Amino acid sequence: MEVIVHKYGGTSVGTPEKIKKVAERIARVKREGYEIVVVVSAMGHTTDELIDLMHKVTDSPDPREYDMLVSTGEQVSAALLAMALQSLGCPAISLTGGQAGVVTEDIYKKARIKEVKLDRLKKELKEDKVVVITGFQGIDSEGNIITIGRGGSDTSAVAIAAALKAQVCDIYTDVDGVYTADPRIVPEARKLKTISYEEMLELASLGAQVLHPRSVECASIYKMVIHLRSSQKEDEGTYIGEAPRLTTFARGKEAGKMEKKEAVRGIALDENIAKIGILKVPDKPGVAAELFGALAKEKINVDMIVQSIHSSGTQADMAFTVDGADLKKALEVTEKAAKKLGAGGVVSDPKVCKVSLVGVGMVSQPGTAAKMFETLAENKINIQMISTSEIKVSCVVAAEAGKRAVQLLHKAFGLDKISQ
Repeated sequence: MEVIVHKYGGTSVGTPEKIKKVAERIARVKREGYEIVVVVSAMGHTTDELIDLMHKVTDSPDPREYDMLVSTGEQVSAALLAMALQSLGCPAISLTGGQAGVVTEDIYKKARIKEVKLDRLKKELKEDKVVVITGFQGIDSEGNIITIGRGGSDTSAVAIAAALKAQVCDIYTDVDGVYTADPRIVPEARKLKTISYEEMLELASLGAQVLHPRSVECASIYKMVIHLRSSQKEDEGTYIGEAPRLTTFARGKEAGKMEKKEAVRGIALDENIAKIGILKVPDKPGVAAELFGALAKEKINVDMIVQSIHSSGTQADMAFTVDGADLKKALEVTEKAAKKLGAGGVVSDPKVCKVSLVGVGMVSQPGTAAKMFETLAENKINIQMISTSEIKVSCVVAAEAGKRAVQLLHKAFGLDKISQ
């Protein structure tokens, strides 16, 4: 019997009424003869509410107790969904990530999944039950509850689908697919029928919040097709994967055809970044290693990095971006490193954002970056930092210019006329 994995996000299970509708969908699919595993997020804003509650008790939570607390949100939605299924006459059981066999690294708050032990899952499926699993969590080698980072339920679902060798992982959310840009910013944005792992990973990493980047990375490693679709509609969404496998799932003559004529397939906006500059650092070997090594030890991810040389040739300025939530800690680490290196000072700017073009076609179509820069220049939008790869071009601009930049670029590259 074929296994299907569904994942439902927080908005999809945000109210008792929505949970009942999800249960009806699952029961309908179960009646079609499938074995079903469901991964759920916490209801609505439950995780944020739990964190707010925590801050009323302490500003310095123990990492273990933090994970114990925030993991409870998913248990609520999993148990309620199992109850809703049972009330429809559909046998179901809810399991925590640990009970379902999800084993993680021994790291709190941001652990990676090491393996999924299938013994319990296979037992429950054999008994003809729908298995509802809490996303976002697992257990470490000592049996502690561990979370795998915000948005990690997507990653949980893909990992479980890969372990079960499911044909596809259906991720249901409040959007009906991957668009050329955020439709809330660009009303003319078009839904894509298919998109490659590489393009989706870039978009997810660059601010498109429809999927967690780690879930796409996991899917790419195990060649798991993700079907991102709406929990409120029966329509097909966007299939994410490799071209040969996508042909199996997507419909239409163009299904699975990944070599598109468009150089740009999507535009992402990340408004949750901050810029840090370290001034007049000695221009000698080891400086970058000292600074970024210190940031790495504190688990602070650094994105764009720019270094400029002073006219004297003995000093340089260095700028980089971090996640907005990491700014305070990153500044502490940078100021400490600057003092040790004898730098001239540290500055920061939280009022910036990153606009990115993404498309596998860029590598074979030169001029994409130039067109982006020209469009921004013509509209008086100053570029503060630039980063490029074979399939992306990113620019840091002032926060107030971000949405307008996305709208202008979407029109400039004709994404409102994209054929799928």
